[in-house]
Amino acid sequence: MAAPGLDVLFCGINPGRWSGAVGHHFAHPGNRFWKVLHLAGFTDRQLDPEEDRLLLSYGVGITNLVERTTAAAADLAPEELRRGALSLERKLRRLRPRSVAFLGMSAFRVAFGRPQAGAGRQPELCGGADVWVLPNPSGLQAAYGLDQLVDHLRALRRFVHDARTCAIDVAGQRAPR
Repeated sequence: MAAPGLDVLFCGINPGRWSGAVGHHFAHPGNRFWKVLHLAGFTDRQLDPEEDRLLLSYGVGITNLVERTTAAAADLAPEELRRGALSLERKLRRLRPRSVAFLGMSAFRVAFGRPQAGAGRQPELCGGADVWVLPNPSGLQAAYGLDQLVDHLRALRRFVHDARTCAIDVAGQRAPR
């Protein structure tokens, strides 16, 4: 679910079984994405997974690195992740979001051949978009607590806000990116 000119395109790894069954991103009740997105200030209320299309009105979209549904992201082969990265780069060039935010550091590292990539903004662009790597909000991901996830997304939100503000020139017209 993406549209041209978004502020942020969130990129999950792939649909889990629950999300695949219901056809909505981050749909498992244990996934913290929707709560974190709201607490970080991207939405004015906590959306339900069934409302994922409403994100477009907030300048936000969602996609996946790999479209194949699996029980766990670990079920994906490295070559699937690398193919997904190539496909995503084409999508980014077509849609031109300001930023892309990967939700899953390990998958990003494999997909883009960046074994040392850490959380936060990355030095390179992907498909013309600023790249952020963020922890996976899955409830299975115990390494990051809710507060840490919110802090990471707040940093992204501040960056997006600042980038949007800087892209408006004195006459109030959007400056070219």
